[in-house]
Amino acid sequence: MRILFISDNFPPETNAPASRTWEHLKVWVEEGHEVTVITGAPNFPRGRVFEGYRNRLYQTEEMDGIRVVRVWTYIAANKGFAKRILDYLSFMASALLALPRQKRPDIIVGTSPQFFTAVAACVAGFLRRRPWVFELRDLWPESIKAVGAMKEGRLLRALERLEYFLYRRAAAVVSVTESFRETLVEGGIDRGKIHVVRNGVELDSFTPRDGAPELRRELGLAGDEFVVSFIGTLGMAHGLESLLEAARLLEGERLRLILVGEGARKEALREKADEMGLDNVLFVPGQPRSRMPEFLAASDACLVHLRRTPLFRTVIPSKIFEAMAMARPIVMGVEGESADLIEEAGAGLCVEPENSGALAAAVRRLMGDPGLAAELGRKGREAAETRYDRRVAARAMLKILEDIVEKRA
Repeated sequence: MRILFISDNFPPETNAPASRTWEHLKVWVEEGHEVTVITGAPNFPRGRVFEGYRNRLYQTEEMDGIRVVRVWTYIAANKGFAKRILDYLSFMASALLALPRQKRPDIIVGTSPQFFTAVAACVAGFLRRRPWVFELRDLWPESIKAVGAMKEGRLLRALERLEYFLYRRAAAVVSVTESFRETLVEGGIDRGKIHVVRNGVELDSFTPRDGAPELRRELGLAGDEFVVSFIGTLGMAHGLESLLEAARLLEGERLRLILVGEGARKEALREKADEMGLDNVLFVPGQPRSRMPEFLAASDACLVHLRRTPLFRTVIPSKIFEAMAMARPIVMGVEGESADLIEEAGAGLCVEPENSGALAAAVRRLMGDPGLAAELGRKGREAAETRYDRRVAARAMLKILEDIVEKRA
């Protein structure tokens, strides 16, 4: 089967869409399929092209047997609204212009969070007369509204109509959460075309290990400090001011909070930490994905947090699966399906989002009870092995694509 995948994020970028796409496509290639991904020059989240790459009109490379086609985009940092929309629209246009140079696929996949990739997949499916699939990683533009980046108005309503037009036109929608499926069904989308394939983790890459003393020394962390990490995008959706308030409440403890990553709120958070005089908070630049296991190993607990808004009750941040695989206890500041998953697995402590007192109390509890922390980590690893193996998820999505192609044939 020949698969064309359209995603504006792909390695060496390290965000969740890039990682999921790469890890799935590797498995599909191993299963004997011919896979091409159309993407852009890597630049997320800083809006600067990675070393070794250029923002050219068209260039190709091969990664793990995947044919990677990189097209020109208007590059913008992961902040603001107007420039990011230009980024998204330019990628959609460039992806479609690159379409005639690709072999005719048997099926096309477009992945969110931003759905202009799905628009490109929809148009490509029409032009090539092939079925296309919408991989739904985020409810967009609802998420933009939720973080206050866009107000109610004609433009938002037009985007919402386009969103549901795409759901109806797709041969299938592959959602990463059950909550997304229920939202679409409530909006009138046929339940039968919506499949749930949750995120997961590459178990071979994320394996439990005894700390990371070299990294802790590199970061200037004392050997007996309790290290709590937030690893990922430092964005508008994450409500990380609450983490700084929790760090203030924990001053005087043998603890260090490390925030690893880049994002729209990083500089504001750094300035706030300086204003608060926090000496137990450390900001670490974004790291290549290959170092993520090392940073998790250096952590005694991992924080997962989003702002308290109804939309975020429907999401499952993919970073939780990596922490689980590394046997690290999680402090989960996300309500809804994410909290249910953690409680079901017994992999962490769930707290109310944007409640700094509850965050501090959960961290203090783990600090004071090493046996509890170890037990939560052990149960997390067990759940990762039995339920959230990325290779199993990749094959589940592949089966959906194969069934669509077979039915069409």
